[in-house]
Amino acid sequence: MIHALAQELNTVLDGTSLGCLLSDLGRRIYFPKGIIAQSAEAKASAYKANGTIGMACVKGKAVTLPSVQKHLPFLTADEAVAYAPTAGIPKLRELWKQKIIEKNPTLKGKTFSLPVVVPGLTAGISYLCDLFISENDVVLAGDPSWDNYALIIKARRNAQFLQFPMFSGSGFNLDAFRAVMNEESKMGKIRVLLNFPQNPSGYSPTRAEAKEICSIIRGAAEKGAYVMVWCDDAYFGLNYEKDVETESLFAFLADIHERVVAVKIDGPTKEDYIWGFRTGFLTFAGKGLTETHYEALSKKITGIIRSSVSCASTPAQSVMIKAIESPELESEKAVFRAMLEKRYRKVRAFVDAKPNHPVLEPLPFNSGYFMSLRCKTVSAEILRRKLLSEYGIGTIAIDNETLRIAFSSLDENTVTGVYEAVYKAAEDLANE
Repeated sequence: MIHALAQELNTVLDGTSLGCLLSDLGRRIYFPKGIIAQSAEAKASAYKANGTIGMACVKGKAVTLPSVQKHLPFLTADEAVAYAPTAGIPKLRELWKQKIIEKNPTLKGKTFSLPVVVPGLTAGISYLCDLFISENDVVLAGDPSWDNYALIIKARRNAQFLQFPMFSGSGFNLDAFRAVMNEESKMGKIRVLLNFPQNPSGYSPTRAEAKEICSIIRGAAEKGAYVMVWCDDAYFGLNYEKDVETESLFAFLADIHERVVAVKIDGPTKEDYIWGFRTGFLTFAGKGLTETHYEALSKKITGIIRSSVSCASTPAQSVMIKAIESPELESEKAVFRAMLEKRYRKVRAFVDAKPNHPVLEPLPFNSGYFMSLRCKTVSAEILRRKLLSEYGIGTIAIDNETLRIAFSSLDENTVTGVYEAVYKAAEDLANE
């Protein structure tokens, strides 16, 4: 089915030479009136606070690690302007693999592929669709989810994007996940996308939940289904509660069953606060897969890269090599992480002080850049517009019931005031 926004554009082009020449994808594609469009509105009108920005900001400006900033002016010509190898600079690939093991000690001794460099995590997900998703195939994900997933999977691939209710009570909805996995296992192949810390909710599974999620995946494989799990780890490592699983599910799924393939989609974008570098990695693991298998797969991926953007950014990769090798990097990151946790604690304290609110209910959150509020009796989109026009505060309406706030972009001293305004605006709407 063609999205209404795509059809609107098609109507404009129908009867012209352009309209006659559009491909099937050309007719399905559209620019969503989602996060990007709403962020643009907020940039123009959010004079008090902008909670739409998925970056770590201080006084509205993106933060930068000194270990990154200091290398930018001193790149050599080869480091700055030469083409990079299609799969990425070899040294960076090796360094990132070492970092994955350091951050996920369960992977020690396990076999997994050398990461392939892609031009951002979004591109990585799109390439996975190119390689593993055909028309009408099904991809599972939690609800709510990042709006770009639907654009990539449904519009670009003409596949099905099937969402299960992500939450039950204060945690991950294991029953819903088990039910949808059991149902899809009947088809013989399962593709599931798990994003932790999640965008837009800001939730990561507890250690007990992570163990059960992996058990459910193994169970589907034991029933005979081939299972591919995409671990979207864009916000990896930004956990603020003690019971959160600190390792990626990728580490536990790497050798869980011969019919399970795990993919880690990650990068320095959020982990190292370099959003505009557009540098990401695809890493694969599966029980029984060998280096020969991984090399063949890498060549498949590089074929996709070669036929799209040719290679990822050379200067971004060059700077990342230098930053990773800098002894100050981890201590610098710790400063920014502590800053984000302080903002999280402010949000946590505010919403916890308003249990059983008649209009707004926070979705479970414990990590990442964001949290979301479920609008019980008002429209999230109307609330978003009211906050922008009357309070100068930018937020994101994920859908009609879900309002996302990026506390990562709110200075600590503004957090309470922003949330007071959000709750006041919601109450006023409910009373109109």
